[in-house]
Amino acid sequence: MTATELDTLDNDQLILDALDRFLETEVRPHVHKFDHGDIYPAEIVEKMKEMGLFGCIIDPEYGGLGLSTRTYAQIITRIARVWMSVSGIINSHLILAMLVQRNGTPEQKSKYLPKFATGEWRGGIGLTEPDCGTDLQAIRTTAKRVGDEYIVNGNKTWITNSKHGNTLALLVKTDPTAEPRHRGMSLLLVQKGPGFEVSRQLEKLGYKGIDTCELSFNDFHVPADALIGGVEGKGLQQVLGGLELGRINVAARGVGIAQAALEESISYSQQRKTFGKPICEHQAIQLKLGEMATRTEAGRLLVDAAAQKYDRGERCDMEAGMAKYFATEAALENSIEAMRIHGAYGYSKEYNVERLYRDAPLLVIGEGTNEMQRIIIAKQLIERSPV
Repeated sequence: MTATELDTLDNDQLILDALDRFLETEVRPHVHKFDHGDIYPAEIVEKMKEMGLFGCIIDPEYGGLGLSTRTYAQIITRIARVWMSVSGIINSHLILAMLVQRNGTPEQKSKYLPKFATGEWRGGIGLTEPDCGTDLQAIRTTAKRVGDEYIVNGNKTWITNSKHGNTLALLVKTDPTAEPRHRGMSLLLVQKGPGFEVSRQLEKLGYKGIDTCELSFNDFHVPADALIGGVEGKGLQQVLGGLELGRINVAARGVGIAQAALEESISYSQQRKTFGKPICEHQAIQLKLGEMATRTEAGRLLVDAAAQKYDRGERCDMEAGMAKYFATEAALENSIEAMRIHGAYGYSKEYNVERLYRDAPLLVIGEGTNEMQRIIIAKQLIERSPV
């Protein structure tokens, strides 16, 4: 290992250590209040700005920290282990930033990335619509070119960071009649203004404290130079590249939830006694803990493998899909087992376990359902192994 690589590792560890201190002192004490009250953590967000987390994987030339995806995944795992909602505040934002960094024109990079890095401009991606989730080619939101503007009409839903944020990468149809359909899809960098309305904030089972909203666009005017990359018809291709990072992020969240469920269970099983001894000494509980620990570590290794491939600039939809599928299922299974280990206390809002139980199901749905991940994995296996 070179001296430069060692310096990078040392610097990354300093950042992770600072993050752990921040989470323990500034986040953990407030999780119950914010989660149960569904309160947006505005003060936490401001401190995240100061730490540079909104620019953690943006290139240093634009004011970001330039961290690797491997380190970023560790950041997300650590955050999700304490409170998953906070990880969502930077995840959607950084997918937006990476869409610009990887696909934007030089002018777009210079304009947007420095403000994304500081968190002055924050947001996410506008993909899902009321009648369109997994099948993105079925979107109906249109952007008609008129002179040096696009006029946008349509609706989006389940859009994270859309109430408290101000910028979105919006997937639209610039040519609704194109065949195949993806050739008529483009991405626009949009900021709030007349014609852009946050219709309502959605209430969710878990994932509290973070804004997830429905949006409507009615003759919303967007400058033509806001077209990401400057060429129409590239939107779906750009989005699918961004979703590789999104799936690594969701997988890292899964590891965080799985780890938290395991730690809560290890601690409780040593305190709770039945039949004259701690329940951790009962074989039934030991079997659960062994499975939970193995699932967590396997998920962690899959996330790391996908992150390394993303850092090398290689196609990693199969690896990201594997990580997302396995780690999020691990989160769901561990949260259920943690509730069983805790018994009635796991069902109580006084303990963290019920929050983990509510947060975990989102992960097997978000950024492409786990059913879709298995299809992607299978297709890639066949494509990469021709007979």
